[in-house]
Amino acid sequence: MDYKKRARGLLEENIKNKNLIKHNLAAAALMRSLAAYLGESDRAELWELSGLLHDLDWEKTADNPKKHGELGAQILEQNEFPEEVVQAIRRHNYLAGATLPETLMEKALYYGEEITGLVVAAALVLPEKKLGRLTVENIMNRFKEKAFARGVNRELLSRAPEKIGISLKKLAEIALEAMGEISEELGL
Repeated sequence: MDYKKRARGLLEENIKNKNLIKHNLAAAALMRSLAAYLGESDRAELWELSGLLHDLDWEKTADNPKKHGELGAQILEQNEFPEEVVQAIRRHNYLAGATLPETLMEKALYYGEEITGLVVAAALVLPEKKLGRLTVENIMNRFKEKAFARGVNRELLSRAPEKIGISLKKLAEIALEAMGEISEELGL
């Protein structure tokens, strides 16, 4: 099965909001790059799929955020996606009180994907609104501004160094580079 092609189809079937699709694309790019950086290159496709599909059920669970992740996992099970991807998605929702992530891939998704929202927000306040004009320093400065991009869970991001063994600055650098590679698709 071509999982990546099927994943894109599932995104389009389940998500109507274009910005949410872009968020999933950004998370996929980040996860692929994190896999390479963290020595998991041979499993990069699984990491990428977990990022691409992590918010698959967001629109369907918006009124009940505690169900977010579980419904997505069920959809993926029905579509015979690899169990590792299913579990990463099931465990990525900190609001659900779900089982905490165990594998490195699960931890990277759980603690790391929030950085994509900060990167997008930081790019959007630039006059050019382009990732190519954004710097890691700018992202780090925006991280310190609690009123900026309030939806970004800074507590999770702050735990990334301890949980996935990567500094927050390096995470921002990897995210910026990964997202920059798909900037046209992201509209940034």
